[in-house]
Amino acid sequence: MGSEGEKWGFQGNEEVNAASGMTIQGVLVKLMENLKAVNEGKPTIHLGHGDPSAFPCFRSDTSSENAIVDALRSSEFNCYPPAGGILSARRAIAEYMSRDLTCQLSPDDVFVTAGCTHAIEIVISVIARPGANILLPRPGYPFYNARASLSHLQVRHYDLRSEQDWEIDLEAVQALADDNTVAIVVISPGNPCGNVFTYQHLKQVAETAKKLGILVIADEVYHHLNFGSKPFVPMGEFGSIVPVITVGSISKRWIVPGWRLGWIVTNDPHGILKKCGVVDSLKNYIIVSQFPATFIQGAVPQILENTKNDYFSKIINIIREDADICYDRVKEIPCLTCPQKPEGSMSVMVELNLSLLEDISDDMDFCLKLAKEESVVVLPGSSVGLKNWIRITFAVEPAYLEDGLQRIKAFYHRHACMHATTQ
Repeated sequence: MGSEGEKWGFQGNEEVNAASGMTIQGVLVKLMENLKAVNEGKPTIHLGHGDPSAFPCFRSDTSSENAIVDALRSSEFNCYPPAGGILSARRAIAEYMSRDLTCQLSPDDVFVTAGCTHAIEIVISVIARPGANILLPRPGYPFYNARASLSHLQVRHYDLRSEQDWEIDLEAVQALADDNTVAIVVISPGNPCGNVFTYQHLKQVAETAKKLGILVIADEVYHHLNFGSKPFVPMGEFGSIVPVITVGSISKRWIVPGWRLGWIVTNDPHGILKKCGVVDSLKNYIIVSQFPATFIQGAVPQILENTKNDYFSKIINIIREDADICYDRVKEIPCLTCPQKPEGSMSVMVELNLSLLEDISDDMDFCLKLAKEESVVVLPGSSVGLKNWIRITFAVEPAYLEDGLQRIKAFYHRHACMHATTQ
């Protein structure tokens, strides 16, 4: 310990501390701290984050695991990787992404990252400049807010309309944008809403962005995790209308978030991003950033090529079953309303009716007391931009989900107003 009166010329970074509090992880830490130390007979049920890898029914594909082992045992990937990723990985990702596009991507369009959050960090850092602003969805993924804050990039939120399948309010987008707006973030399949945008809607987004002179950042980390009537449509399909930077990863579709392998892909046949210096800035930022492990990159071609459709179908069927359970059980809880049945991703937004609850002040209070009393963790909607809603992550073992939702129902009955229980 230092002597009394000593002075030091360093201290913690308050901007970092504030940014951490904006993230889902930061909110979940607070909720976990509120769990009872001992709650016998009630193990904690986590319905607050999108990582089902702990459940046997969501185990990653054997061929992907073999790809990792083969890459390690080859001894070809013990070196530092080149900035932007090894060529075989970039080529494989370009070919994989091109399957959904009418145009063909090249390895030069791909930058390999340490997961999708790393991709977001890079893109936000590259487009930030003094006085600039970015358009983010509300509700949305709060990591964008945290990274924008650290990059001193002003955030302006546009609304997703719950009464219209969570579509983007494009008139509001045009009203929000000005000469300092640099980009709009579009998430489909949607986190946290579980929505999937149609081809027509995404084309309208592209045309709006072109009119405003801004690029589109397409967050497609949940690509192909759609299980309703709407197909997955990549935003890159509209790269001929407006420059699109797509961020994604293998984390969700392959259920391997711990492998930390993601990508940035530029969909820009007219070369606008290159002319504006964005591509060079991406390359240069990556040089001073972290790299994903070389052996993981070495496994990418085999992972993307050899995973059978049977595996993907199995995962989709489980998530579809979970979505059905979640939607049906929520309807049995009077204080909760789900405006749209989820059609993609792993989560859904549910509205709280606080007038039916006697001693719950807001969504955070609901989640804190639920964690303490029932050992169930869900995310308060205020953490994703929608106060007095909650986000439920339903991609878990179906029986586990049933247990969690039954506990939420019991929590409602314990806290229900007298007039609510007599109705």
